[in-house]
Amino acid sequence: MSELAEEYQLEYFHEEGFERTECPSCGAHFWTRDPDRELCGEPPCADYEFIDDPGFDEAYSLSEMREAFLSFFEAHDHERIDPYPVAANRWRDDVLLTQASIYDFQPLVTSGETPPPANPLCVSQPCIRMQDIDNVGKTGRHTMAFEMMAHHAFNAREDIETPSQYAYEGEVYWKSETVAYCDELLESLGADISEVTYIEDPWVGGGNAGPAIEVIYRGLELATLVFMCMERDPDGEYELKDGNSYSFMDTYIVDTGYGLERWTWMSQGTPTVYEAVYPEMIDFLKDNAGIDHTDEEAELIGRAARLSGQLDIDDVDDVEAARGDVAETLGVGVDELRDLVEPLENVYAIADHSRTLAYMFGDGIVPSNVGTGYLARMVLRRTKRLADTVGVDAPLDELVDMQAERLGYSNRDTVRDIVRTEVEKYRDTLERGGRQVERLAEEYAGRDEPIPLAEVVELYDSRGIQPDMVDEIAAEHGADVEIPDDFYSLVAARHSEADDGGDGETGTDADERVGDLPETEKLYYDEPERTDFEAVVLDVFEREDGYDVVLDQTMFYPEGGGQPADTGTLSTDDVTAEVSHAREVDGVVLHRTDENPGKGEFVRGAIDGTRRERLMAHHTATHIVGYAARQVLGDHVRQAGAQKGTDSSRFDIRHYERISREEVKRIERVANDVVTDNAAVTQEWPDRQDAEDEHGFDLYQGGIPPGEKLRLVHVADDVQACAGTHVLRTGDIGTIKILSTERVQDGVERLVFAAGDAAVEATQRTEDALYSAAETFDVSPQAVPDTATRFFEEWKARGKRIGELKEQLAAVRAQGGDAGEEVDLGDATAVVQRVDADMDELRATANALVEEGSVAVLGSGLDGATFVVAVPDDVDIDAGAVVGELADRVGGGGGGPPDFAQGGGPDTDALADALADAGDVLRRLSEA
Repeated sequence: MSELAEEYQLEYFHEEGFERTECPSCGAHFWTRDPDRELCGEPPCADYEFIDDPGFDEAYSLSEMREAFLSFFEAHDHERIDPYPVAANRWRDDVLLTQASIYDFQPLVTSGETPPPANPLCVSQPCIRMQDIDNVGKTGRHTMAFEMMAHHAFNAREDIETPSQYAYEGEVYWKSETVAYCDELLESLGADISEVTYIEDPWVGGGNAGPAIEVIYRGLELATLVFMCMERDPDGEYELKDGNSYSFMDTYIVDTGYGLERWTWMSQGTPTVYEAVYPEMIDFLKDNAGIDHTDEEAELIGRAARLSGQLDIDDVDDVEAARGDVAETLGVGVDELRDLVEPLENVYAIADHSRTLAYMFGDGIVPSNVGTGYLARMVLRRTKRLADTVGVDAPLDELVDMQAERLGYSNRDTVRDIVRTEVEKYRDTLERGGRQVERLAEEYAGRDEPIPLAEVVELYDSRGIQPDMVDEIAAEHGADVEIPDDFYSLVAARHSEADDGGDGETGTDADERVGDLPETEKLYYDEPERTDFEAVVLDVFEREDGYDVVLDQTMFYPEGGGQPADTGTLSTDDVTAEVSHAREVDGVVLHRTDENPGKGEFVRGAIDGTRRERLMAHHTATHIVGYAARQVLGDHVRQAGAQKGTDSSRFDIRHYERISREEVKRIERVANDVVTDNAAVTQEWPDRQDAEDEHGFDLYQGGIPPGEKLRLVHVADDVQACAGTHVLRTGDIGTIKILSTERVQDGVERLVFAAGDAAVEATQRTEDALYSAAETFDVSPQAVPDTATRFFEEWKARGKRIGELKEQLAAVRAQGGDAGEEVDLGDATAVVQRVDADMDELRATANALVEEGSVAVLGSGLDGATFVVAVPDDVDIDAGAVVGELADRVGGGGGGPPDFAQGGGPDTDALADALADAGDVLRRLSEA
């Protein structure tokens, strides 16, 4: 029993006649109105009791149940708010995917730093929980993608000294009211609330904790009522199930989660949640895969569905053993049951995964090898493998589009294009990876050892090879491999940690005195074109390479957001200090100088105006290029990184394929249209909540800034949270020129561009190169492309002809002339010959000798000492071993497979002696 037992003694429970009891099966404590109830009611302690016997008066669709929930809480004074995206890293830097409705309000609202959008509120929030991936399809109730219907209330203690320190005050409602709402909602839908049990299950997560209650009805968990009121505290008096100590907070929050899919399922009583959530898609997939059942089989499947809650990998150590228990209960063989239900489990998973992919791609996630992109790719590849296994031949992009259409996404063409592109990449990966699995299986079969799980995970991570494919190939080669039931959950966990994205200095090396200084007043926001100012030196910190000077106010922009710091000077009557860098620590700007201007001195500051102008032009151009890229490539495009400079800047974007030359030109045209419009570049400082409500989470292209207020920069139609310096009007940029594109990692494309004077200079450099090439070719600049093509084709043809002549020369050498020394090896003859030629000619001569049936040992002194050894298939000599010994004699090394090897060393003078010893080497190795 947890230390929070008293927290469950709710007035509502006592007023309504509930009794608290302990489940003899699992040991959980729960509250019930039924004095005769023994079990808690949750699988595996109980089975699903509502299948074919719905627990509500009417059957609801997803949309009808969602509206029923939200309308109920609106009628109870809750404000309905719009859901957030499934990509939580759009507004948070500590998580990747939205796993619960409370994610929408962490950490700023839950800490009391900013107010919630409404209090109390209700929402139906799409979520994705990758940890449930291995349960999907098996338990009948798990969906990786789901909507968490929720109502929240944000409370603050009234007995604290300064209640106004938090963004909300007093209590809206707490535990008893929350349970009462749940009961009332259930009863309004026709549930028999005497059957409902409330299981005590303390919640911990993300440094917070509190009592929580699981709501169980007829074997199904319908909701979890979390009462977040504690925080991790080393000195806390409550030790909870994660082993940490906790104490109570000043704020306390009602954090509920009602599973929309499960409530819909309860209302319909279908065999599994999947038929209730997307019946049309399940029918389509079954028909496409040719899955059809007799009445007797359907009846058995229905009985198995009632027991499928026992297959939860979180509750059992071995899913297949649990399936055997289910089969025994049903009175059938486990193989018969598996053959019957596994195709259905795959169909259910395909439908669920397609919905997950629709959410991910619809919300702008781009497949890649990291972060949310990796998780999306993992789901897609697993879905494709399941579809192939069960025999669904409908294109995967069509299946995902079915779900995207149902979810109402407007970017369905992009979603389909992403899926098609990824499927093609997956096919290429499988072709390459299959050979690697075969080699691995042969290796471990030879050792008589099973393939380790770590190797299987690495194959999936690096090659996308599904574990069942590894199992099949391993079996073909006599190797064993054990795949755990929670394989995909393990892989997902490796990639579910968010990158904090931090690459700047944290200021931990700064003197402790920085913390006692007031924040520096930043003048560059109000007058970005000004280059001089006056200030007072508040403090000076001596460093190994100079000084860090703190001023009361500054025009120097400190490095951040991909924008380099300003440089310039700080001057007194006696000292002129060069400022080489500036950085910000806890609101204090530190100016790195080569001289000490003196604490308390009055200084005149001057920044490098030309540098500032170029940085402003490039920073504003970065916003414009990002806007133009979204217009041309799609709304999924988001910033993955940026670095502004004076001569050029780079802008990394998330995109699922290479950017074509035509797309580059279109991006450039859109960007320069914005420049020539000469629109005003403006800034504002709204509350974070107001900014997010108006502009969404695309605000955070360059990272997620802290604080309750945001600095928003408006550049034409583009709006971003940004701390950088900008020109006053887009026309001040002059022009934007995209210089190059490249793929910096899978799913991330880099655009390198120049703005203003730098764009003119970059264009002139390109023209200089063109005119130089034209002069070399003795043609006009316009004729350079055709001329270069002609020269290239002639060069290729000449190279091909040289290759043909080398092969002819090699054949002549092999058949007569200077044929070198012949060495009798018993069953074969070797030719040892010095041929001072390049490697291509050596290979050609060696191949010609092998075609004549001879072992070839060739040496060249053209560039150091080089050897090539080739061996016919029927001769038992290891070419790699021969090359290794000969190369050692010339101070080098080499090797290769048994039929062809090459190597060499720097000692050309020893080449002749090495070739003279070749016969002895060959005879010794052939006799070994």
